[in-house]
Amino acid sequence: MESVISPGLVISLILVVIGIFIIAKGLVIVRQSEVMVIERLGSFNRVLESGVNIIIPFIERPRAIIMTRYVRIGDEYHPSSSFETRIDRRETVMDFPGQPVVTTDNVTVNINGALYYQIIDPRRAVYEVANMSQAVEVLAKTTLRSVVGKMELDKLFESRSEVNNAIQAEMEEAASKWGVKLTRVEVQDISMPEEVEEAMRLQMAAERKRRATVTEAEGEKSAAIAMAQGQRESAILNAEGDKESAILRAQGEQESIRLVLSAIGDTEDNKQTVIGYLLGQSYIKVLPNMAKDGERVFVPYESSALLGSMGMFRELAGSPEDIVRQSVKQDGLRGGMVASAGNS
Repeated sequence: MESVISPGLVISLILVVIGIFIIAKGLVIVRQSEVMVIERLGSFNRVLESGVNIIIPFIERPRAIIMTRYVRIGDEYHPSSSFETRIDRRETVMDFPGQPVVTTDNVTVNINGALYYQIIDPRRAVYEVANMSQAVEVLAKTTLRSVVGKMELDKLFESRSEVNNAIQAEMEEAASKWGVKLTRVEVQDISMPEEVEEAMRLQMAAERKRRATVTEAEGEKSAAIAMAQGQRESAILNAEGDKESAILRAQGEQESIRLVLSAIGDTEDNKQTVIGYLLGQSYIKVLPNMAKDGERVFVPYESSALLGSMGMFRELAGSPEDIVRQSVKQDGLRGGMVASAGNS
């Protein structure tokens, strides 16, 4: 028995197939951190967020965005462009190849940078700029040349963070019109010509030598200051010692003169005799030191006369010590005679 397929069954099958196709085409699952820009009949309609979404096939369709990325193969970067209907809203890094930049002191350097950005407004990223990633890349390169061109080479190495902040600040306004947020900009490598590197090495060697010389000079200065302070303190202590010694000697001589005068009598002649004797002793003590300085010694006339007087004084009356002893004996003898007379 032959089976007959009715036209109604065929139509039903066709409708089921069409329904399955429509559901398959209209059911869109958007993953987390992704969005899709939907156009209806060529005009913007809405943005699909993460989750299950339904669109009308043939009437609504996602709008693709052009993304350009660089693939590093060895030391070379190769660009790769693609049309993507799913827009990633995560932070993305763009590692663009090195760019020749001229500093303000006319040195050409090759700078390799990295740019971190995030799509905040997918609608603007699609409709406000033709190729968002390429526009951000070109903006980063031109801004890098502008910022580095205002700086000297030494300043560039010392303040990379300032360069990064300046590039980010200048790019922020333009990137915000495209619905893009720049999170940070990093200057990775700075390459220079060989002659510039050699000059910098010589400069660094000279700077190290200068620092070593300055450090050595400061050490010698500190040592000289410490030595001078030590000599000063030593001289002060020696002077104080000489002062105290001179005071003690003067006090001793004063006591000696007082004892001699009390023994021989406190008359004007005796004073002159004792003073002359003491001065003569001082000359005698100095003469050996004077004789060490040369073969001939010139003695002042007054000193020779004084020495002669001392000799005469010793011959006639003896030394002051003898006078004291003689005076003591006479006083003892006088006392004995007085005692004898009293007893008789």
